[in-house]
Amino acid sequence: MGTAATAVQDSQRPATGSGHAETERGADVTISSSPLTVWWRSSLGLKLLVAITGVVLFLFVIGHLLGNLQIFRGPAALNSYSEKLRALPILLWGARLGILVCAILHVFATLSLALLNRRARPIPYSRRTPVQATVSSRTMVYSGLLVLAYVGYHLAQFTWKITNPAISHLLNGQGKPDVYAMVVLSFRNRLVSGSYIIAMIVLGFHLNHGLASIFQTVGWMTPRNKRVIERIAFWSALIIVAGYIAIPLSVLLGLVPTVRGGM
Repeated sequence: MGTAATAVQDSQRPATGSGHAETERGADVTISSSPLTVWWRSSLGLKLLVAITGVVLFLFVIGHLLGNLQIFRGPAALNSYSEKLRALPILLWGARLGILVCAILHVFATLSLALLNRRARPIPYSRRTPVQATVSSRTMVYSGLLVLAYVGYHLAQFTWKITNPAISHLLNGQGKPDVYAMVVLSFRNRLVSGSYIIAMIVLGFHLNHGLASIFQTVGWMTPRNKRVIERIAFWSALIIVAGYIAIPLSVLLGLVPTVRGGM
């Protein structure tokens, strides 16, 4: 009886030692992990960050395309468009900084999601059998990184003007940068045009899945409208890619004349 009573009394005593230390460590973790931190590290939070930054980058892709298409209106139109952008340095550099931040966050969240998925399945499948997976969905990380790498080269060529100074520093009759001549002479190089076309096709694959994923992330995709959303994403990506690659193809085919001058 004495032994049983002692055991009961011991069981009623507050826990001490290692158990108490573990409780304190658990409390510390709970205190240090704010709701925002937990959300930031969660799969849902990362997907939402990818979606938000993806929308911003998608709008930039459309705006950039509309500006580039001014080349078909002639040198005066494209050079005037470029001059108007340079006349608003605060707006221009603010937009560039915002796009840069969105691109960094987009890449970070995408890679973080890929790591989370890999950790959730540390042991790879002995045989991979993708179900209802497209080329676009399976290559999102790779296509995104390839596009990012090409953007760096594109900036070095047309913005930083370090890859081909002889062309990148051309001036028009008013002594201002002749963007029209820069673009046309650059795309007359088949290697430059070829790499640009390939990069835009890769961008199209990325957009095809990315646009549909945005609707799924925010909960706007249902079994009833899934097919419609996927078609919208496909045709949107196709139109954007067609618009971009039309420029180098037109230059190579001689449809865009090499004329210097104009505003």
